[in-house]
Amino acid sequence: MPNKCCWLLLLSLLGNTLGCSSPNPNVRVRRLPTGHLQVDGPLAGPFNSLEQLATRACDIMTSQPGASNGPYGFEYCALYYYAREENAYFLSYLSDIRGQLDPVAKTCTLPNRLHDPSHADPILLGGAHTHPNNREFSRRDLSVAWLPVRFFDSGTGKVWDRQLMIFFREKTGECRAYNYNNSTRIVSALRDEAWVPIGEVYNDLGDFRLYEGKDWLP
Repeated sequence: MPNKCCWLLLLSLLGNTLGCSSPNPNVRVRRLPTGHLQVDGPLAGPFNSLEQLATRACDIMTSQPGASNGPYGFEYCALYYYAREENAYFLSYLSDIRGQLDPVAKTCTLPNRLHDPSHADPILLGGAHTHPNNREFSRRDLSVAWLPVRFFDSGTGKVWDRQLMIFFREKTGECRAYNYNNSTRIVSALRDEAWVPIGEVYNDLGDFRLYEGKDWLP
């Protein structure tokens, strides 16, 4: 039987092995002196459309450690944006900073600052986050908007709506992407590479109703 010193050495080695885990290379977030959260970019892109970005972002974000672990999982957040010089969309790196310490609530704090040296003046269009155990927007998701919800950009000559996306991976493997337009208050589901409106938010509290014949699943 090993003596006490051998047991202590073994426990020490196990502790070092279990305690040393490599950081997630897809998480690049920092808190600025102002208190704002800033993420680096880009993690993925360029994409020709928001639909292409959402499809790829869903796969990337729900594949992170713990992102699809149901009630034992947690959320990841990111920003998505448009680069005028490339006429393309990009996804930022991720944040895993929690929004609250409640062990039941699976929240992350959405960053609102971007550091991307490869693009001079990107247009921040909104945020995205994963849901580990359900595919629906929360009331909080639908009651908080990134202002202004609609704005004009002279560089592109376009009017842009800010939108929030959520991603959820089914146990069968399918990745579900949903979009909440902060301006129109319409919630859409990504189906066959197209956004399909499924419902709308009807007050400032984030209360939501499905359209007739529509649901969160096809």
